[in-house]
Amino acid sequence: MAPKDAAPTVTDKGKGKVKATDGKADEAKKGKDAQPQQDNKKGDDKDDATEELSEEDQQLKSELDMLVERLKESNASLYKPSLEAMKDSIKTSTSSMTAVPKPLKFLRPHYEPLTQLYETWPEGDDKASLADVLSVIGMTFSDEDRQDTLKYRLLSPSQDIGSWGHEYTRHLALEIGEVYAKRIAADEDVRDLVDLAMVLVPLFLKSNAEADAVDLMSELEIIEELPGFLDQDTYPRVCLYLVSMVNLLTFPENEQFLHVAHDIYRTYGQHTQAMMIAIRLNDSDLIVQGFKEAKDPALKKQLAFLVGRQKITTFLGTLPDISPQDGEEILDAMHSVNLSEYFKTLGKELNILEPKTTEDIYKSHLESSRVAGMTNLDSARHNLAAGFVNAFVNAGFGNDKMMLQGDEKETWVWKTKDEGMMSMVASLGTLLLWDVEGGLDVIDKYTYAQEPQILAGAMLAIGILTSGTKIDSDPALALLGDTDRLEHKSPLVRTASIMGLGLSYAGSLKEELLQFLLPIVSNPDQDMQITAMAALSLGFVFIGSANSDVSEAIMMLLMDDEHKTKLTDKWTRFLSLGLGLLYFGRQEEAEVMLETLKAVEHPVARPTYVLTEICAWAGTGAVLKIQDLLHICNTHIDESEDRKMDELEQIYAVIGIALVAMGEDVGQDMALRHFGHLTHYGESNIRRAVPLALGLISASNPQMKVYDTLSRYSHDNDNEVAINAIFAMGLLGAGTNNARLAQLLRQLASYYHRDQESLFMVRIAQGLLHMGKGTMTLNPFHTDRQILSRVSTAGLLAVLVAMIDAKQFITSNSHYLLYFLVTAMHPRFLVTLDENLKPLTVNVRVGQAVDVVGQAGRPKTITGWQTQSTPVLLSYGERAELENEEYISLSSTLEGLVILKKNPEWEAEN
Repeated sequence: MAPKDAAPTVTDKGKGKVKATDGKADEAKKGKDAQPQQDNKKGDDKDDATEELSEEDQQLKSELDMLVERLKESNASLYKPSLEAMKDSIKTSTSSMTAVPKPLKFLRPHYEPLTQLYETWPEGDDKASLADVLSVIGMTFSDEDRQDTLKYRLLSPSQDIGSWGHEYTRHLALEIGEVYAKRIAADEDVRDLVDLAMVLVPLFLKSNAEADAVDLMSELEIIEELPGFLDQDTYPRVCLYLVSMVNLLTFPENEQFLHVAHDIYRTYGQHTQAMMIAIRLNDSDLIVQGFKEAKDPALKKQLAFLVGRQKITTFLGTLPDISPQDGEEILDAMHSVNLSEYFKTLGKELNILEPKTTEDIYKSHLESSRVAGMTNLDSARHNLAAGFVNAFVNAGFGNDKMMLQGDEKETWVWKTKDEGMMSMVASLGTLLLWDVEGGLDVIDKYTYAQEPQILAGAMLAIGILTSGTKIDSDPALALLGDTDRLEHKSPLVRTASIMGLGLSYAGSLKEELLQFLLPIVSNPDQDMQITAMAALSLGFVFIGSANSDVSEAIMMLLMDDEHKTKLTDKWTRFLSLGLGLLYFGRQEEAEVMLETLKAVEHPVARPTYVLTEICAWAGTGAVLKIQDLLHICNTHIDESEDRKMDELEQIYAVIGIALVAMGEDVGQDMALRHFGHLTHYGESNIRRAVPLALGLISASNPQMKVYDTLSRYSHDNDNEVAINAIFAMGLLGAGTNNARLAQLLRQLASYYHRDQESLFMVRIAQGLLHMGKGTMTLNPFHTDRQILSRVSTAGLLAVLVAMIDAKQFITSNSHYLLYFLVTAMHPRFLVTLDENLKPLTVNVRVGQAVDVVGQAGRPKTITGWQTQSTPVLLSYGERAELENEEYISLSSTLEGLVILKKNPEWEAEN
């Protein structure tokens, strides 16, 4: 306790903190020596009392003390000049950024007497001016329960806030947020706070503090007002911050931020950025509006490339003010008609058109001599693996030495058996990817085959070939929707035709497909494999649309008592996935379906619930959802007849953690840590799922910390964990040609030379690693990692759901399910085109992308760059910039297909 003769003190509200208030501070300090903990908190006061003041500081202190004394006198004419002198003294002080300005330090002990003085003064300009000063001095008190800076600012609203400096406005914004939350909780009026915020926002924008402006408006729930404060200079940085915040917000604020950014970009004529946000919102009205507002035909073509990359084929009707030729080019760009041609241009530039053989990939001569001859035997199984490797490695180049050229091109199909023949013929679709007209000519002869396996392979090849690309005649619908194929006596032909329709029209929302596929889902006598494939294909076609016809048909199956035994089939998981895909990215809008699933009594409803929920929140980074999924993984499963469904529920939860977290970098790193814990402490079913989740969260992004972990799992005692880890290694390095991963897979080929299933999976992983000879990616994010491709993610999910029980599907007879990966396969290139869509060679700098959100000035957006001429390959996390200003890019992001226009001012400069 302080002794009785200590200085008079004032206690802060609710805190019991003692503050010395007048010249007797020395004595108060001595009295508090017995309280060392409080001593630290009173550092400023102690300094006032104990430090030796310089002559200049002593003079300043004396002047300020005199000004305070004048305010206490009865002569009102002294008030105004005294207050003005006090304000000038504070505003002109030049102490360092980390220290409290000297005038504020010396005025602090006078704060409480001045507040008491304020209460006694009559209303008027002098009182408002005093409130102005008190608001600034109040900034030096950081007690949680007293927001004096705001309190006195509201009592002096007409004063010039900006003159007090940036630190003051930031402090004021902080207190506005705190008081706003309290008033909202107490249901009190907040209009005065909003009005004050509207004064602060222009000040923040003027001083390049865009983040503070956005944060304040967000906290006060008035973010829609933001566009009114922006101009040509401030909008780019504000929008950059708005969009970067989206992954850290919850629904519906995340969509609200996107809508605001979209409106701002439209206002300032940034059509490609506006289109990117419309695609993220999956709002077809905004997409159509974007096309109508873009007047330049070349710009419309660039927008069409963006839409085509997302595989949205929303019909835009007749585009006004466009010549027939431009209109045709726009539709071709939207349907990726010339993607194959541009891809081969890249291959020619990189000199990789020469087909690769499987031995080029296996490099058996580098395997240990003891097993070198044993990993490449001529058996149906090895030949099938070789077929997949050949298909992935030469994908899209329309040229290989196994199926299309060479002495054995007709015989490879016969070197496999049963479903293997189907997968071998289907591999033609991968080899001829995106080349619809040329590819159909090659596949045509197989459509007349008598063997159902070969006919099925041809049907699947057509679906693969046309995945993500369309031509006017729409041959895929005519060939795959044929009644003879959909009702063929062979279940394999029916499965392949249904799967082909799903692959070909993924994301198209094409209503015609309902008449082909819905009756199959609704038919109670249909085999579960056919029913599930039809449901999954509908999920692909109507992904993210919440189509009521499809969801009702699937729910009828799940709720019908007659199907109880049928729902225990291993294929039911694809029925569940079909339902989940309908709600992909719908977030809260999936709640009605989730509540309905809670009412379903069959045990399959629980895993279906988890699958639908993770699809709804895919790529959002929602922390609360990840916590819910971890909670599911934490539950111990008792021995029961529903055990298999409970295990499946946990497996989906593990994959769901990766699916939800993949949209946000911090969450992604956290998820990798969670997977480490799950492997150590989880049940065996969870351990099987972790490698798949690691593969999903890092697709085509071979980080050393991840592939080292997977390499350990690939030697696991549990063979299913090992098989999944091997596949995940393929997923991780897909299309990267990563040398370290290639070496690890060669070692695994030697290690598993006696294990047919594991060796088969090693071969698949090797094929994926060298996919498209190292020019493709499976990563579902594109356009500078801002947009998540729904169709790509669906393809990855379908394969992962099959890989959960690899020995029942992929390494058994259903290996053709691997072709679902085709929807995620895309060139990782940058091809620059002129306004007539002809390749144009320019120099670009390619380097690691740098996050410049909120950084001052005009920081570089890439680091460690190299200058290359287009077309170029872009790895994960890389970004490209034009070397000079000779051309203007019509796209805000140099990735994929980019149209360049000649800069008219460039020639003038030269």
